[in-house]
Amino acid sequence: MKIEEYGVLTFNSTHHAISAEKALKEHELPFKTVPTPREITLSCGLSILFSFEDLDKVRELHLNNKILIKAIHKYTIVDGKKEISEMSW
Repeated sequence: MKIEEYGVLTFNSTHHAISAEKALKEHELPFKTVPTPREITLSCGLSILFSFEDLDKVRELHLNNKILIKAIHKYTIVDGKKEISEMSW
């Protein structure tokens, strides 16, 4: 069984998404900017996908007001099947 786990950040505006990209780059956290998955409620249209292993580091950036997010989701792929669930901080 192959399991992949990611975090997905959504934003209220494109400006917030771009600011988050900058903060993640400054802290050398790998990420990928992607269109917001259709399974997630509408947001600005851009989301950031990151390794779930970096969740605590991303949370710290959020709590220190380095990134402003709308929501965070756990994105899991189990043997090719996608599951997305919203997380609470």
